[in-house]
Amino acid sequence: MFITPGTKVYGGMVVGVCPKSEDVPVNVCRTKHLTNTRASGSDEALRLVPAKQMSLEQCLEFLADDELLEVTPQNLRLRKSILDHSLRMKALMRGRS
Repeated sequence: MFITPGTKVYGGMVVGVCPKSEDVPVNVCRTKHLTNTRASGSDEALRLVPAKQMSLEQCLEFLADDELLEVTPQNLRLRKSILDHSLRMKALMRGRS
């Protein structure tokens, strides 16, 4: 993960890395449903890795061809060049044909 809890996010923002080769769209704002259907010990096994803080040079090395780096005085944010997921998929399909 590249963000900490409470960080303001927007669509198309890169919030973490995944071992899969393709991008995985996620909704980091969705909360966990508080129902009684989960096992009592399932939440205890969940361990989150602390957010990785990268320098400017590390961010530039991490960028993919379809990503941009936003630099502000307070933050370094990775984002997709096309923010909307459906438009990004259409552009990808157009590029393949």
